[in-house]
Amino acid sequence: MEKIRDRFKQSKSSSRETVKLRKRSSILYSTDDGRANTHNAIGVSVIVFTIFFRLVNCVLVQTSFVPDEYWQSLEISHRMPIHCINLLQLGMTSLTILTYGYETWEWREGIRGYSYPLLFALMYKFLQLISYDTVQLLVFVPRVFQALLCAYADLKLYRLVLQWETPDVAKWTLFCQLCSWFTWYCCTRTLSNTMETVLTTLALCFYPLLGSKMHNSWKYLCLVSLAVVVRPTALIVWVPLLVCHLCREQNKPRLVTQQCFPIAALTLAVSTLIDSVFYGKWICVQWNFLKLNVLESVGEFYGTHPWHWYFSQGFLVVMGPHLPLFLHGCSLSTKKHRILLITIIWTTVIYSFLAHKEFRFVYPVLPFCVVFCGMSLAKLQTWRKPAAVLLLVSNLIPALYTGLIHQRGTLDVMSDLQRLCDLSRGQRSPDVLFLMPCHSTPLYSHLHCPLKLRFLECPPDLMGNKEYVDEAEMFFSDPLSWMRRSFSSQEMLPTHVVMFDCLEKEIASFLLENRFAKQAEIFHTHFPEGRVGENIVIYVRNPSHYFTV
Repeated sequence: MEKIRDRFKQSKSSSRETVKLRKRSSILYSTDDGRANTHNAIGVSVIVFTIFFRLVNCVLVQTSFVPDEYWQSLEISHRMPIHCINLLQLGMTSLTILTYGYETWEWREGIRGYSYPLLFALMYKFLQLISYDTVQLLVFVPRVFQALLCAYADLKLYRLVLQWETPDVAKWTLFCQLCSWFTWYCCTRTLSNTMETVLTTLALCFYPLLGSKMHNSWKYLCLVSLAVVVRPTALIVWVPLLVCHLCREQNKPRLVTQQCFPIAALTLAVSTLIDSVFYGKWICVQWNFLKLNVLESVGEFYGTHPWHWYFSQGFLVVMGPHLPLFLHGCSLSTKKHRILLITIIWTTVIYSFLAHKEFRFVYPVLPFCVVFCGMSLAKLQTWRKPAAVLLLVSNLIPALYTGLIHQRGTLDVMSDLQRLCDLSRGQRSPDVLFLMPCHSTPLYSHLHCPLKLRFLECPPDLMGNKEYVDEAEMFFSDPLSWMRRSFSSQEMLPTHVVMFDCLEKEIASFLLENRFAKQAEIFHTHFPEGRVGENIVIYVRNPSHYFTV
């Protein structure tokens, strides 16, 4: 009996002790949103690896893509009078040195906004203040800025998928994002499409996706508004997402009146103020952009494609080797992924209605697509590693080729011409004539000295003149006659002529008559087409007075 009492006392006293449960170590039960910081890639944290990867990406992209990456950003930044602007007036009243650069017809017609170039103009001003405004830094610093922004967007996308899906899907989504050859090719360029893609990716991370814990309406609506300011067509991507949010929202009037309208109004007001200051008059750039490019189809002047181009070529090229994984991932999608699929299809269809089409226009939906690629790789078991290796290698080849080799001549030739800046104070200042398809090369943003530069212009006809022919078209229709007509006397001749090698034979007699000699031949592309040759050549008149290569 005594033994039974002792056991009862022991069990009673032990029941008073705190019971300690084993802590679950699985990441599935973790509530720490900062766990993305602890994941490793090749022995280093994901954050460090991603930033380092994008900086390497920036260094290894040394080619040109489209003229807009210079003419609609850096060239405008180089001539913006940001030094001491008097905000009390709408005129541009800079109180310091005169800036120089070239404005294309888009800026004269008021269809481009100054908000995006202003970022780079501020960087230029900072470099000037610390006396480091060399041409190399003026070109490189904006691209480093874009690379860091892209790395941040990559990490936010990874964190979104990490809490929206499984850690395995998040890991492979980041892998697919970093592997994408088109993202590698575009993400460090100073294109408005690049900034649009970054802002769209960040906005998606705060969008109220079904099952997402990161949603914040204020943040995502602000980012969407900024994307529309940078590029008004960004609204196309967000139409289905905004409609979906509105339909699911219980308090619709509150969403519209207390969030959507105030954010849109404030963003538009600030953007209009910035544009009005630099244009010197009140102006709404977003309306002008949509009117000329969408309603009046001015973009058709620069080329048209059939309606199916995005489905038969454009989207397929942008996806590249990711396409099979994307299609497999789509087959695995559930109800919560539906809005992403709808957005991808909607964007591609709407852009198909526009006559002028380019690969970069569908770039903003590429991060949406890599989510499905990550789902596909996470689902594969036996074939996962071979598929990942094949994806890496098949993207590495086009990424390195397009980044280091294809279309690099138009940048290399500007490096050669930089040497003329030292001669601009001489008895005869250099006078450079570019006989190339218009806007083939950058201009003052890649020289940073006020040389006399001339090139063939090609603004579209905005007056409805059916007989209109731009200067570039007139030249290429009969190059030799144009040269003799334009330079009828020796005093009018340029000192340097820059052109593609496919034009040499057509104006060889003119060059010989006027004592021009070839001084440089620079590789451009292995795939010459039409008026674009394999090499770029520089001819110099009286070459002994100028540099030799």
